[in-house]
Amino acid sequence: MLDTAQTLPDDPSRLKDMVAALASENKTLSGELNARDVLIEKLKHQLAGMRRHRFGAGSEALDQLELVLEGEEIAAAAQQAQDDPTEPSQAKNQPQIKPKRKPLPDHLPRDEQILSPGESCGQCGGKLKYLGEDVTEELEYVPGRFRVNCITRPKLSCACCETIHQAALPSRPIERGRPGPGLLAHVLVSKYADHLPLYRQSQIFGREKVDLERSTLADWVGKSTALLEPLAEAIGRHVRDGQAIFADDTTVGVQAPGTGKTKTGRVWAYVRDERPWSGDAQPATWYRFTPDRKGKWPLDHLANFAGWMHADGYAGFNELYRQGRVNEVACMAHVRRKFFDLHASQGSGVAAQALRRIARLYQIEDEARGQPPDARKIIRQSKARPAFDDLEAWLNAQLPKISGKSPLAGAIRYALNRMKKLRPYLDHGVLELDNNTAERAMRSIAVGRKNYLFMGSDRGGKSAAIAYTLIETAKLNNVDPQAWLSDVLGRIADHKITRIDELLPWNWDGA
Repeated sequence: MLDTAQTLPDDPSRLKDMVAALASENKTLSGELNARDVLIEKLKHQLAGMRRHRFGAGSEALDQLELVLEGEEIAAAAQQAQDDPTEPSQAKNQPQIKPKRKPLPDHLPRDEQILSPGESCGQCGGKLKYLGEDVTEELEYVPGRFRVNCITRPKLSCACCETIHQAALPSRPIERGRPGPGLLAHVLVSKYADHLPLYRQSQIFGREKVDLERSTLADWVGKSTALLEPLAEAIGRHVRDGQAIFADDTTVGVQAPGTGKTKTGRVWAYVRDERPWSGDAQPATWYRFTPDRKGKWPLDHLANFAGWMHADGYAGFNELYRQGRVNEVACMAHVRRKFFDLHASQGSGVAAQALRRIARLYQIEDEARGQPPDARKIIRQSKARPAFDDLEAWLNAQLPKISGKSPLAGAIRYALNRMKKLRPYLDHGVLELDNNTAERAMRSIAVGRKNYLFMGSDRGGKSAAIAYTLIETAKLNNVDPQAWLSDVLGRIADHKITRIDELLPWNWDGA
């Protein structure tokens, strides 16, 4: 650059060349500065979003080995429960070290139950005489205290033919196991509803002088979820029978065997909730675990579903839509979130105006909520459609006025693209403005993930999905999952699989 006027040449043509060169250089520098400004704006926006969405300051340090063993043992117990008992186990020919079973503490109160075979012989009608008895102790849990159920089965012999009689032991959730159904329900609810890892539960039980190792609790969880799997599948069928469902997925850590590291699995939630339009069906959430996020999984999960699906813009759902059985409904909450982040991080006036226009759509939804589908459609046609069209036209008008590389332009383009997929809600009273129903279903996964960090294996992930399906569906129906699961676990072993729907939370006698 020239410092003084004395260095300028006198030749006009040379001066013109210098001016042209300076103009070109200035244009290049201006472009670089603009690019940097856009980059800085994007980075500031991303940083603000990360700060806002960050879930807490940090995770509590946990015993990694305990968590690895917990997940692996749940998976092993669940697999063992599913194995064909007629097939020889590979482990039978191998030496096994079984932990010595400790006697149940004497200080626990006992509830005695005597099962008598009767007073006369079923073979010849003769009178029975007392020979002795077998006592089976079952550790049960009543909320707030432990109890021991003593099941006494006297052995009687016929005075005439000496036939020995004894009442059969009732079916139990875990054959030859000690836990009662109430205790099993308590462990499941504590882990998957209250987010207490099993090693913490073991510590809590220890304070009551009841020695239950984490590995024992893991075995119970795996076998309980295997027993309850038909009930979870029944909930899945109920969800897929709906006209419209909500879908979402989230990440979970899964132990990678032999590596000492974790891999990323997914938990999917499919929700049926017709309460906003006064539908007759009960609300339910069906969870599924998969080792990755490939599109083949939702295609498999929803193979028997036909209808509307509220979801985000995940490309893995596209094959579902291409097949024509499932119709996409986008989510206004995702659109709103981008403008909210921009307004929070930059104070953008355009973002604030977009938020006000979106808020108008939610105000109309408040008026439509709880109305039958026909009434909701009328409200939306008369009030929501004009507001929706106005928002779309206004966004199109704003886009040419701002830098195409700015986060604001990105948010507007995203909104315009997703709003095309959201229009069906205006014409169908069974649809919603957003996918918040599915996102709410993910909260329990997020909180649990923060506490137990990862699952021991893919089979352990499946066990977790079964437990979450049962517990979250019970909560949606205002049913106490502890009381419901206590009853179901005590009955399901003898319950006919063809009548499994009788055990669903909304059909439960104790509801």
